[in-house]
Amino acid sequence: MALTPTRPIKVWDLPLRLTKWSFVGLVAAMWYTAENSLWYWHTRLGAVLLALLIFRIIWGFIGTRTALFSQFVRSPRAAFNHLRGKDTGFTIGHNPLGAFAVLALIGVMLAQVTMGLFAGDPYDGATGPLNSLVSVMTADTLTDWHADFLWVVLGMAALHIIAVSIYSFVKLDDLVGPMITGKREEPESVEGIEAVPWGRAAIAIAVSAGFALWVWLGAPPLT
Repeated sequence: MALTPTRPIKVWDLPLRLTKWSFVGLVAAMWYTAENSLWYWHTRLGAVLLALLIFRIIWGFIGTRTALFSQFVRSPRAAFNHLRGKDTGFTIGHNPLGAFAVLALIGVMLAQVTMGLFAGDPYDGATGPLNSLVSVMTADTLTDWHADFLWVVLGMAALHIIAVSIYSFVKLDDLVGPMITGKREEPESVEGIEAVPWGRAAIAIAVSAGFALWVWLGAPPLT
């Protein structure tokens, strides 16, 4: 039987790939800084993570084809069918099952960062930028949740890594390489993604960085 001709095509854009690997590094760095009480760096890395999360959410609406939530988020039935090996119309990008992993990771990281913004004790110098906006009791509660919820974030990240490894070794489908290079071999009938819309990317970067800076300054009134 003749092999189907393939060619390398672009499946992941550069902003998406940089954001993805930055998440990996930031989660590891924030765990390290928390374990070693490096609060100066921990809080600043949290602001960077917030900016990246906002960017990823915005990029999910205005980015390239494989970055759009509307293109890869499917129903639970589609994810189940994909798991069973049935055709779901998936071509490139996140498969229907991986889509839920992406949403879950974004969700838990956003929850963790949000709790960190209000957490802390002003008497030991380790406070989030929005700590003064809540009561001491609320801040204490969010501090405890923030500390415990880190293990949920790490658990989700570990589960994601395990799933990618299983998919790569069992189905012999490399998921890591394309997330580094942006390209993968696909049948000639499959079209790659469009060029990065750098104008929209610049807007997304400006909005996400501006929002993170505003939060870092304590969310002062804009008027």
